[in-house]
Amino acid sequence: MKRLFSILAITGLMTFGNIQAQDSTETEAPVVEQVQEEVVTDEEDTVVMDDVTTDDQEATFTQELKQRFIEGGPGFMGIVLICLILGLAIAIERIIYLNLSTTNSKKLISNVEDALKSGGVEAAKEVCRNTAGPVASIFYQGLDRHSHGIDSAEKAVVAYGGVQMGQLEKNVSWISLFIALAPMLGFMGTVIGMIEAFDQIQSAGSMEPSLVAGGIKVALLTTVFGLVVAIILQIFYNYIIAKIDSIVNDMEDASISLIDILSDYKK
Repeated sequence: MKRLFSILAITGLMTFGNIQAQDSTETEAPVVEQVQEEVVTDEEDTVVMDDVTTDDQEATFTQELKQRFIEGGPGFMGIVLICLILGLAIAIERIIYLNLSTTNSKKLISNVEDALKSGGVEAAKEVCRNTAGPVASIFYQGLDRHSHGIDSAEKAVVAYGGVQMGQLEKNVSWISLFIALAPMLGFMGTVIGMIEAFDQIQSAGSMEPSLVAGGIKVALLTTVFGLVVAIILQIFYNYIIAKIDSIVNDMEDASISLIDILSDYKK
């Protein structure tokens, strides 16, 4: 009996100790999990706050731009915006056309000269047909008039060079028109805004700063927007003019080289 009671007592003590150990472990585990969840939650909140701050900044800039555009008046601001859109469309079209019109003149001259020596005028004309750009077109016209003499070929090169120059400068004058028109519309909006401000002062019968400030702000917004449009289009216009000058100089140098090659071939 004593042995039985001893065994039961030892078993009870071991069971009670295991239960207490499990209870302490289970009590500590939720605390650790709770701390980890709080840390993760804090990190997520920080990331969310950063994203919200970035989105708020972007939204604020967009809203500010829209607000300034509306405050400037939809009439003149809309017309100036149309000038910007049309000017940029023409500028991009001209830039693409001019880049496609750029030709490696030295390589073309070398190929034409080799074709004249190996296959004659027809082979040289075939080289020009397979080459894109105004220089190749001018070469083709000069080679096509070669049978009528050097003078006729030279006249054909000069005449067709003028045609190609006109193609290069096509619609460029519209960009210069929008450059001049945008700030003029802005200044007109400024004058009209000032007139409206004085009308409000006259109607109120007193000189209130709020009335004057509102009219002047609207007037200045139209001026600023017109000047910004003119500056943007002016940059594109200068690039286009520089590109055209470069292509024209290349055309003139290549035309002189073609006449020299034809003169040597005639001999």
